[in-house]
Amino acid sequence: MTQLETITEFKKMQLGLDYDALAPEFGKLREHAFTLLQAINQNQFIKAKPYFTELLKSFGENSIICPPFMCEYGKTISVGRNTYINMGATMLDNAEIKIGNNVLIGPHAQFYTPSHSLDHRKRRQWEFQCLPITVEDDVWIGGNVAVCQGVTIGARSVVAAGSVVTKDVDADTLVGGSPAKLIKRLD
Repeated sequence: MTQLETITEFKKMQLGLDYDALAPEFGKLREHAFTLLQAINQNQFIKAKPYFTELLKSFGENSIICPPFMCEYGKTISVGRNTYINMGATMLDNAEIKIGNNVLIGPHAQFYTPSHSLDHRKRRQWEFQCLPITVEDDVWIGGNVAVCQGVTIGARSVVAAGSVVTKDVDADTLVGGSPAKLIKRLD
């Protein structure tokens, strides 16, 4: 048996490898996340915190996520210490989403790790590839920002409200727009 044959379909998806999207493990993972999300979204953030601790891969000390919150699996999301994620965040976490320490995320921010092919024949098969998202320490992301797959947002940077981040953001910069572009350096 090869090493590839011993890893789960979920792990293959996270690594961007071919995988069986109909494998039973996906239904079980989504059902578990859905149950926890129902509990989270029926409570305010203090009462929801224990459910976040169970849902997410890691949830740092003194961090807050304000419901409502949406994700697909949860177990691929890591949130650092002293981080605040405002209401309405959506995280399509088919690959890892890492949020650092002391991060501020505005309402209705969206994080998309999957993307579909430009080839319509592959889209007919519902094929997609997943790449991770990383938000480093001390970042401020404004409201209604969309962060696309494979992006790293550098430490201490600011993403203006309403931006669509399609490429890496350098540390200590202010970016904005659709697609987000450098506005100025912050150092």
